[in-house]
Amino acid sequence: SHEKICQYIAKESDSMVVSVGYRLAPEHKYPAAYEDCLSATQHFLQHLQHYAVDPARVTVCGDSAGGNLAAAVSQTLAGRSDLPRLRAQILIYPGLQALDFNLPSYQQNRGVPLLFQERALFYSLQYVQGDTSNLEEILQGAHVPPDMWLKYRKWVNPD
Repeated sequence: SHEKICQYIAKESDSMVVSVGYRLAPEHKYPAAYEDCLSATQHFLQHLQHYAVDPARVTVCGDSAGGNLAAAVSQTLAGRSDLPRLRAQILIYPGLQALDFNLPSYQQNRGVPLLFQERALFYSLQYVQGDTSNLEEILQGAHVPPDMWLKYRKWVNPD
């Protein structure tokens, strides 16, 4: 589904693109997809000479859930001294925040096809826990304990 955009990115950036076919939910819950992406990225970084890739030009990229995975892989590898550092991460409409589904961006885009707010949360719950029974609770923000709200309030708020 992403071959054309990967070809475009490769051509326009004069780069090699490696696309990871990670395991999908609901058959494979978290952390399967993350482990697949991390493993593939580590392998690639360990064998750059084989692919004739300049270690200073490696970037990770992903869209939607793949954007979340690219961010997680970037964070995991950021402190590694045994691998080349990633040059950058490109996150295209990533799912990065699950504390508050009532922030302005969620409200503004809640009814935008194809990924309506409730559907996005449904798929996220399938990925994380394979169960969507607490979907309404999460939409209302009742899944976050009050002490956690206070801790993250400065980062996750409408301002």
